Amino acid sequence: MGQQSKVDARGFTLLELIVTLLVAALAVGLVAPAIGRSTEAVRTRAEVAGFSATFRHAREQAITTQQPFTVIVNPTSRLQTVTTGEDEVRWTRTFSARLKIEADTPSALNVRFEPQGNSNGGEFRLSAGAVAYRVTIDAVTGRVKNRRE
Repeated sequence: MGQQSKVDARGFTLLELIVTLLVAALAVGLVAPAIGRSTEAVRTRAEVAGFSATFRHAREQAITTQQPFTVIVNPTSRLQTVTTGEDEVRWTRTFSARLKIEADTPSALNVRFEPQGNSNGGEFRLSAGAVAYRVTIDAVTGRVKNRRE
């Protein structure tokens, strides 16, 4: 009874566990804001892609059907409406409330695509928070380009 058995100490000390948890908490604290910023950028990029896709699809339809198509952008109601030559509404797209749309000129709010593929052109600035894109519709070719600012 008077003998003590030898115990091998295995495992971690309380100090080692606390230091490890502090390092992990610090890493999470630094990474979380970066992830939040990147999700905002991805959401904005998706909205801009949808905005541009509407113009591209209208141009494609004008060429395919051999009739003019017009894309009307209404920034206040957050709508993008596509009409044919006779003002027949083909489809409408709604934007999220976080996306701000600005046309460089008031005439850019109505972009008309001709059956030959050309257009009257236009330039828009789309922004959400600190992320901003410039969408340009070339007048000669009717091509739509996106560029992050």
